[in-house]
Parts: sequence; C-alpha cells; structure tokens
Amino acid sequence: MKTIIEPFKIKSVEPIHFTTIEERTGILREAGYNPFFIHAEDVLIDLLTDSGTSAMSAKQWAGIMDGDESYAGARSFFRFEKVVKELTGFKFIIPTHQGRASEKILFSILGGAGKFIPNNTHFDTTRANVEFSGAEACDLPTEEGVKPEVIADFKGNMNIPALEEFIHEKGPENIPVCMITITNNSGGGQPVSMANIRDTKNVLKKYGILLFIDACRFAENAFFIKMREKGYAGKTPREIAQEMFSYADGCTMSAKKDAIVNMGGFLAMNDEALASSARNLLIVTEGFPTYGGLAGRDLEAIAQGLDEVLDEHYLTYRLRSVEYLGNKLTDAGVPILQPPGGHAIYIDAKRFLPNIPPDQFPGQSIVSELYLVGGIRSVEIGSVMFGKYDSAGNHIPPAMELVRLAIPRRVYTQSHIDYVIECVVEVFNNRQKLPGYKIVYQAPQLRHFTARFEPL
Repeated sequence: MKTIIEPFKIKSVEPIHFTTIEERTGILREAGYNPFFIHAEDVLIDLLTDSGTSAMSAKQWAGIMDGDESYAGARSFFRFEKVVKELTGFKFIIPTHQGRASEKILFSILGGAGKFIPNNTHFDTTRANVEFSGAEACDLPTEEGVKPEVIADFKGNMNIPALEEFIHEKGPENIPVCMITITNNSGGGQPVSMANIRDTKNVLKKYGILLFIDACRFAENAFFIKMREKGYAGKTPREIAQEMFSYADGCTMSAKKDAIVNMGGFLAMNDEALASSARNLLIVTEGFPTYGGLAGRDLEAIAQGLDEVLDEHYLTYRLRSVEYLGNKLTDAGVPILQPPGGHAIYIDAKRFLPNIPPDQFPGQSIVSELYLVGGIRSVEIGSVMFGKYDSAGNHIPPAMELVRLAIPRRVYTQSHIDYVIECVVEVFNNRQKLPGYKIVYQAPQLRHFTARFEPL
C-alpha cells in the first residue's frame, strides 16, 4: 500500500477554539507580535514547538498511574535508568526536568571563561547555557548545511575539516567538550550521518576532547540513517541508535521530543568523576539523583516513550507526515529548507520575503501573518533568535532566516496539515503586503522568548 496511515487510534480528543481574523488582529497586537505571548486557547494549529507538546500513549498514561513517588530510590527511577542504559550504553544516568537543565549542569562543570564549545549547530538553550557559563559557543556546519535550496542526505553534519582547524586555533586544552546535535534543529531538522558522528569522534579522540550528543531527536536521526546511509537498511532503529551513542562520551536529552512526553530529560555519561560533580549540582538545583526534578510518573512515561519512539511504523509515519507538508509547500512554490527535516518544515524567509532585510526580521513577519490568516502559531529561527550586534551596534545576521513549523507527535491529522498548507500558500501569494518589524523590547539572553515587536 502506498498510503501511510497513522499507526494509532484516537482515544481522547481536545476541542480547538476557533477565532476570527478580527479577533486575532487584536490578540497579536496585545502579544507584541510575539507568538510566545499568545494564549494557547487562541491558537488553532500550534506549531510553535514539538517540545513537550506531543500526545502520550495509553501505555504511557497507564505508567503514570503506576509511578512510584518515593523521594529516594523509587522503583520508577530504576526502570527509567535500565531503559536509558540499554539504549545509550552510558554508565551514569542522571534525570533532569528537561534538556536545558541537563545543559546547565554540564556546562556549569565543563564551561567557563576562556573555554570554547563547538557544535554542528547549537540550538537556542544550548547556546544560552554555554554562554551563561562564560564559554563561547561555536557552530561548525557544513557548507551545504547553510544553503536552504541544496538537497543532500545529511545536511546536519559536523564540518570535520573546520572542527580540526578550530581545535588547532583555540587549543585542545581550551575545548573541554564538543557537542553534536541530532537531528540538527537550527540547521533545519537535518540528520547527521553515522560516518560523520564516527569521524567527529576520531578527531576529538586525538586531542582528548569529550564528545556529547544532544540526543533529543535521536530516533528520527536513526531512521534517516536507516533510509539514507549505505549499510544500515537492514538494521533496526534501536541498533542504529545504540551505535550512534557508542561513539560518544555522554549525552544531554530533552525527553520532551523523542521520548514523547510532556516533561523530562536526562544527562548521561561514562566518566565517574564528571557524573559525581553533575549529581552534586543536581541535588542543589533539581532534586535527589533518583528523581532529578521529576515525579515518578514522569520517569515511567519516559521509559515507555523511549521504547515506543523506536517503532518503525511510527517513525515511517512521523517522517512521511513532515515530508508530505514539505512537498505540498514546494509544489505551491513556497521556498523551504530542503529536503524536509524530521520534526519540522522550515520556511526560507530570505527567499519568501527578499524585499525585507534581516534587520527588519522577515521571519517574524511571516510568523505574524500565519497567525493572522489562519491562527497558526510558528516560530522564527533567524535574526530574532540568533542575530547579534557588533561594537558599533550594526546587526550581524545568522547564515539563514527561517520560520519553523514544528509538528507535535501524534497530535494532528492530515486534515490539520492540509489546513496549514492552505494558510501558508495564501500568505505566500500575498507576501508583497507583509511589513518588516522592529524590536521595541528585548532581554539580554534568549530574547525571542520575551521580545516585543511593532510592524514598520
């Protein structure tokens, strides 16, 4: 059969609140043209993020009812620990309330002034936690990885020659750890090949530098490897994931993505001394090491979700659903980052709105118009999220100006996606009318969460 169907049945539903364009005009103005300030009940289709927004399964909900809420040594922790150890192969598993908590602990120990942390591409919270420690976050994407129109199998890869050059320039003693994000979120949800992970590890091993994986979408990355990389077609997603982790010294994980839960994460590693330091920080900031800021029910749901996410029927449906959205937009002439990624479609705002310069935030213009036209909430990943300023106050844009349409797992049907397609195409066909924007308020870090805008 050619038709890909949802590998699940719907058991519980949540009503959608419909609004008019007139109502949304006022809502958007009140929100300062920032989708993070829009109340969720005023959103028709919420594509702001795939983090913690997915639908849990009946078995996950059953696990929640069975959660052991003991403060220390809970049975649910040991189930969680066993599942993560079997999947990743890491010796020390530290639960946290979400991925950025893992990052905060890791970079509080390994970061600091004078340190440099390379990555294929840091996402927003990773970069913020690196920089909060005093270290410098450095992106090393491949050349094709920053060209939205180029089609390649593994555009999320680390730039290996650039990594080696970076190590020589900064000095290995100043690089305590290298991160590799799978899939590469800021790079358009693009996968990283097994060969690239292996090559990255081989370079770092020569200089005694740790490799940590940002593993929040590890299952999607594993399935891309199965479909695209020679020698992996006959392997299961679990076997591929286990090999990916085998090349790393540890990982951070937001379970809110590929563990299909609404809250949770973990930090895992092989170094006992590093794990001891991490646990000490965990106790201060998150909680006792066997709960780490999570309830026992959360640990149960994560353990179950890590099993379900590796099901091939689910992964086929997941990636094909995102590809369907991307292909339909491409057929309508809408410029997107190619090829479609694993968890989201990224509109190329530079080609969508070539008349609006980066310092007038073309991505934010598209985000606002998508909400006005169709009640769709999305997020800018461009000059708002990653733009910087030089000493003279001149705007320095990132390599790409994108708008992310992140698809929650097991939440929306094809009809919902067809509605999204219709709205995006309508905005694209009327793009000449869209204004640029200016920032009227911004925070010193992670400004996209709380910034306020006005149209020009």
